Amino acid sequence: MKDLNYYLNLKYPLTILQEDDGSYYAEYPDLKGCMTVASSFEEIHEMADDAKLAWLETAVDNNIIIPEPKEASAYSGNFKLRIPKSLHKQLAEEAKQEGISMNQLCVYLLSKELEHHHYA
Repeated sequence: MKDLNYYLNLKYPLTILQEDDGSYYAEYPDLKGCMTVASSFEEIHEMADDAKLAWLETAVDNNIIIPEPKEASAYSGNFKLRIPKSLHKQLAEEAKQEGISMNQLCVYLLSKELEHHHYA
């Protein structure tokens, strides 16, 4: 049987969304029911890691079948996007104001928009 460390070293996809009240919601879609909330973007990753650890520990302790991450190897996770300079400036300023990278901001904005359109 695979142990806790085996599952902790797997790359489970994480979805993070900002709620209407400004809080953040995170979930690991491959781990049914593994979710958390945080009041700020800065703390959501730590909260998500804690939730995943607790979920996996509970599953291992109770001999619950733990799914492995769904195959995503067909996608690199990288793509180039050319945008107008004015949009680049606006994104960079917003990211700086939030204290996050422009990449993190763009991932968040794309994820939020996809959820509203029910793609994926």
